[in-house]
Amino acid sequence: MRKFVRPGWLSHDLNQETSMLNKKTITPFIAALMAAGSALPLHAETNFIANSFYDAEHPLSKFGYVEWADTVREISGGDLNPEVYTGTVLLAPRASLQGARDNIANVANIAAVYTPSELPVANAVQELGFNYSDPLTAIFAVADFSIHNEVQQKEWADNGIVYLGAYATPPYILFCSKPVRTLEEIKGKRIRTAGSSVSKWVEEVGGIPVNVPSSEMYTGLERGTLDCATNAANDLIDRSLWEVAPYTTELSTGMYWSGPEWGFNAGFWSGLTTTQRKQLMDATAHAMSSMVVNYLARSNAALDEAKAKGNEIYQPSAELMASVEAFREKVLGDIYTVAEDKYGVADGMSLIDDFRFTYAKWEGLLENVDRTDIDALDAIARKEIYGTLDPATYGVN
Repeated sequence: MRKFVRPGWLSHDLNQETSMLNKKTITPFIAALMAAGSALPLHAETNFIANSFYDAEHPLSKFGYVEWADTVREISGGDLNPEVYTGTVLLAPRASLQGARDNIANVANIAAVYTPSELPVANAVQELGFNYSDPLTAIFAVADFSIHNEVQQKEWADNGIVYLGAYATPPYILFCSKPVRTLEEIKGKRIRTAGSSVSKWVEEVGGIPVNVPSSEMYTGLERGTLDCATNAANDLIDRSLWEVAPYTTELSTGMYWSGPEWGFNAGFWSGLTTTQRKQLMDATAHAMSSMVVNYLARSNAALDEAKAKGNEIYQPSAELMASVEAFREKVLGDIYTVAEDKYGVADGMSLIDDFRFTYAKWEGLLENVDRTDIDALDAIARKEIYGTLDPATYGVN
């Protein structure tokens, strides 16, 4: 039987294991665990900790972690048993990278936009998010690229993370406390963004970008510190934004995909058997397919629900849309320089062109596939992404 790789917060040297975490990111939950120390019962040898900082009903948690965990148990015959934590009870968004690296969680979703200095390559590629609006293509292209590109792989390894699979949000649109349909109406508005190119566009059209976690959108809109927020449409209902942002403009400001949906602690991953790593790959291929299909369906349904609750749903004016299209061209013209000068990538052209080639490849692979057929998408992901990997060696030190 394999030796159990114990989660960091169950370790006998718990204080040392968590000492690198910024005190502001250690939640009361972690503090309680630290205080309990060795009094905590040990789990069975195949249990492990999985953390998603999104609420349990959010698609990235529900399909990416809760249902993924069920699939892992089913595929492994119960040998692998993820213990899932959702929300910020264990790790806040900005602490996810360090929490997975330090084995607070054995696997976690990690939004790279919150740690640009530690994940510059992932953030350089995310600069292209403003230029795309198809999350179905993106989720598989991002996973393929992030697993196979040597520069990106080195970044994960340098941070003690094994990248297993991607997320991709539906296009981010505008939720506002007042109507924002034109260039004139957007001027002076404080708009929550998640960084990257969209922040530059907001500045260019006269708005004020505010980079705060998505968990702070509701309070910001409620208190008036934000006039608008950009996020996927499902948050109108899932995070009750319809209550504080009664005006929605369906203006695509790009998607987010930076960082792994499943980022494994490298030591924990290496301690698994080859069979277990293969089982996790299979479960992840299925979860990516289910997650993106359901995320899109939920976002579309949320717009209808918000409208039924009395919200106004607008289309952007021609001039506002034109500003987005012009900025997309500008992004493509500057992207190599941005990758090199802003993020320190040695060869920006090679990195960015590899991503764009991979994205185009997946546009072709998915051209004749039923976009709602989870099993068909799962089969393609297993063949084209995970079928190219050797579970005996991938991510193993």
